[in-house]
Amino acid sequence: MSCAIIGKKLGMTQIFDHRGYLVPVTVVQAGPCTVVQRKTKENDGYSAIQIGYGKTGRSKRNSKPLKGHYQAAGIDPTRILKEVRIAEDSEYKVGDTITVERFKASDRVTVVGYTKGRGFAGVIKRHGFPGKDAGHGSHEYFRHGGSIGCRTPKHTIKGMRMPGRMGTNRVTTRNLRVIMIDPEKNLILIQGAVPGWNNGFVMVQKTNE
Repeated sequence: MSCAIIGKKLGMTQIFDHRGYLVPVTVVQAGPCTVVQRKTKENDGYSAIQIGYGKTGRSKRNSKPLKGHYQAAGIDPTRILKEVRIAEDSEYKVGDTITVERFKASDRVTVVGYTKGRGFAGVIKRHGFPGKDAGHGSHEYFRHGGSIGCRTPKHTIKGMRMPGRMGTNRVTTRNLRVIMIDPEKNLILIQGAVPGWNNGFVMVQKTNE
């Protein structure tokens, strides 16, 4: 049975594991999450659950269909709502609460988040271009991107790496190891770095065995 939980990335630190090695970890404050809807293969064509996380102070701004969705489940509106595929024979039902206690140390997890937004960036920062020679006598712009194909073949080549918006991309990091669980504070410590900024939302899911 696949298990997933939504949380907030608090930041990184380092701790000693059971072998005495110093391990860098990311601290995620995960859950508790509430099952808002259960989808079945008979009614919807696939098996999944919708889980909600966090309280929202803007429930009056929700659309009427979304308000009705929460009212049908008898659950207060949440800030985040995500859908997770599960096995058909899993025991999740509407109203169930998912906490970090469903995970344990040494579990392998997949973390999904969004990278930091960098705004508009040039080709050196965005694509790692080396730039031009900045020595004496150089008449080239140092951070210039070079030719984009306007002379030959007289149009910009499709897929050309150019300046533009950088960051805020959905990233999935797989096969990370859970180091420690703190059920009292709803904390899960994951080895290594996970995508996103501090206080950004991430989804942690057990890696399929």
